Amino acid sequence: MKLNPSEISALIKEQIKGYENLVESSDVGTVIAVGDGIATIYGLKNAMLGELLLFPNDVYGMVMNLNLDDVGAVLLGSDRQIKEGDTVKRTHKVVEVPVGDGLLGRVVSPLGLPLDEVGPISYAKTRPIERIAPGVMTRKSVNTPLETGIKAIDSMIPIGRGQRELIIGDRQTGKTSIAIDTIVNQKGKNVKCVYVAIGQKNSTVAGIVAKLKARGCFDYVTVINASASEPAPQQYVAPFAGMAMAEEWMENGEDVLIVFDDLSKHAVAYRALSLLLRRAPGREAYPGDIFYLHSRLLERACKLSKDYGGGSITALPIVETQAGDISAYIPTNIISITDGQIFLVSDFFASGQRPAVDSGLSVSRVGSSAQIKAMKQVASSLKIELANYRENLSFSQFGSDLDAETKRILTHGAVVTEALKQVNWAPMNMIREIIELFAVNKKFLDDLSLPEVNPFLSEMYQYIEDSHREIIDELNEKKAFTDELNEKLASAIKEYKKTYELKKEATK
Repeated sequence: MKLNPSEISALIKEQIKGYENLVESSDVGTVIAVGDGIATIYGLKNAMLGELLLFPNDVYGMVMNLNLDDVGAVLLGSDRQIKEGDTVKRTHKVVEVPVGDGLLGRVVSPLGLPLDEVGPISYAKTRPIERIAPGVMTRKSVNTPLETGIKAIDSMIPIGRGQRELIIGDRQTGKTSIAIDTIVNQKGKNVKCVYVAIGQKNSTVAGIVAKLKARGCFDYVTVINASASEPAPQQYVAPFAGMAMAEEWMENGEDVLIVFDDLSKHAVAYRALSLLLRRAPGREAYPGDIFYLHSRLLERACKLSKDYGGGSITALPIVETQAGDISAYIPTNIISITDGQIFLVSDFFASGQRPAVDSGLSVSRVGSSAQIKAMKQVASSLKIELANYRENLSFSQFGSDLDAETKRILTHGAVVTEALKQVNWAPMNMIREIIELFAVNKKFLDDLSLPEVNPFLSEMYQYIEDSHREIIDELNEKKAFTDELNEKLASAIKEYKKTYELKKEATK
């Protein structure tokens, strides 16, 4: 007959129960193995999942595994100072981060420690990084636009305050640029922003911070940096810490935009932790709860009803694909959690279309309900026009004889594509986007050459702002086109076009 080791262990525990000199204690444990940022601890019978542990030399860890005889913890600092036999103490606290306005204009670590050498962070409150998402009854449907300042997105893939919109695409297709332009566009709109950098280079994050400061946009932004050089536990904690900071403002009735850049690297960090903690690997070696990891994070982004303050958190998670494969494991997981996606394509980016948005695969499931009426009126046909253009463009490559209708579709589609191009760090206000798209929609630009399109739109808006300010004021006030306003704007554009053509003739 074979003896089961667990039965022997249980028998010995039963026999020594009640002895006063029992070594094991519920609040103190001993490190029995350490390495790769993971510590296995004997003891700590009453430890809680997610509890903060204190190791020697003021190193902290977080409980992630609760086994029968030991506890698995991830270290939130260097493991070089920890060795076998060290004593570990419970703190009776879960991992918490500082929250409040003292974090605005600062670069902090995932635990809320300053990284910008400006001095200590002033805060009066902390919040646990993990929290159950607000329930259905505390939420309100999305009804206010979050303006990105990017024509292609505000017109075809609108985002509402309280929405979760995924930005997805291959490496180097402009994903971060869209998120940063959206942050820049919140200047003066009373929206606080949190940018969570996960696994990015320190130099990249420093460059973003410097540009935001140069444009006077950093005073409403908090940057959480868990760089590529940080251990996996720091990268794992970062988005949860960012969400906790954002929730404090949301519960005070404020609007918050949070960017996770990016959740692919977050998933890789969590996979590394899980494998080191000896959790069972599943598909592509990711642990079975990888979906729950991101769903419990992103579900916390919402719009609260007025009874609960009326604040909102708009989440823009970023996910990197490999060779445009949006059917891979992590992308499909996050697509199913979010309320739509902005899909960026390498081919479009390489051909000079910036932002490289694929209007066919991109969708916003709730943003259109937050879109103002004037934008709906000028942008409702854009997706169809672009789809027609791309379909006819592929066919036109096989034949030289094109009928007049096909030529018209190709000409107009090329103008629409050109008009949607936009440079980085130059978001537009909503009214300007509407006026430019009105001109495109009414085919005022179809007789121009493509290089003329964007200069014409820019000068046209300036002309309307200088000579027909009443049109902009009326649009701002009514947020919709009336027949009269339609005629006024069309007339103003015709006026400018005559001036433009005269100027062009003079320069020949």
